Amino acid sequence: MIIVTGGAGFIGSNLVAALNNIGRQDILVVDNLKNGKKFQNLVHCQIADYLDKEDFLAKIKAGEEFSSPIEVVFHQGACSTTTEWDGQYMMRNNYEYSKALLHYCLARKIPFIYASSAAIYGLSADFHEIPENERPLNVYGYSKALFDQYVRLLAKDKTAINSPVVGLRYFNVYGPNEEHKGSMASVVLHFSKQLQNSDVIKLFAASHGYAPGEQERDFVYVSDVAKVNLWCFQNIKKKGAHILNVGTGQKRSFNDLAQRTLAWYKRGKVEYVPFPSSLLSSYQSCTEANLSSLRALGFVDKFKSIEAGVKEYLDWLNRR
Repeated sequence: MIIVTGGAGFIGSNLVAALNNIGRQDILVVDNLKNGKKFQNLVHCQIADYLDKEDFLAKIKAGEEFSSPIEVVFHQGACSTTTEWDGQYMMRNNYEYSKALLHYCLARKIPFIYASSAAIYGLSADFHEIPENERPLNVYGYSKALFDQYVRLLAKDKTAINSPVVGLRYFNVYGPNEEHKGSMASVVLHFSKQLQNSDVIKLFAASHGYAPGEQERDFVYVSDVAKVNLWCFQNIKKKGAHILNVGTGQKRSFNDLAQRTLAWYKRGKVEYVPFPSSLLSSYQSCTEANLSSLRALGFVDKFKSIEAGVKEYLDWLNRR
């Protein structure tokens, strides 16, 4: 059996679909469907069972076994709202939950592949996975950074991590099944909705030393993120901890994405709006994944360019 936490969410549901594509249906999806609209992400997926997150966590903390042996846990469940400042909630949901599940897996030698985040880097200009580059700007990024630190500390004891533990630092992910994320959905989805509503894409004006709309991010398509998860499951068999970036390795500007979106719709224009003062101290103006660690492990596949990814995503959005 395979467990996917956050399995009804954006990345989790795409991972479930990718598992289906390689013939796996023995999947336990764990999630919180308080936002009932997320069920739509699983309608076309085949799973063995569903369990509410709180019920699942209770079983984990009690050390209970499941009906079938667990082959791997993909831990995608988290609060990913970068503007959430309730630190108590964030640490319980992201940090403590992850610790409990990690130790459950270690006690049973179950491979544990979990979602980390590029938010850990904050204002750093170096995106190599070392502590010196970790400068989170919000409590979400801190919750992810602290768990990565916890994994590293465990790994110093050569006997503590007796199965593969892989933390994947996702950069700016976009693609199908993200509409439930609201304001935290990708800019591609927001651009599409803005064009449909007003024929205008709104971008931030100059900030942090960047010209209007020239702030840069590493935009990675969600199917590529799912592919890396599956690759780690299939190829990283040696016990120990790995923390790896998952992005394209190429930064692109918001203007680039906007122009791709305008070209697809064949209409509209860009307008620049003042940069919000509330975000000045907590905004990542540039990200670009250093992929050397992932490549060193043997992952050689290419990532979708924004040209290919934006087209595929907009095709999907507009044929539903």
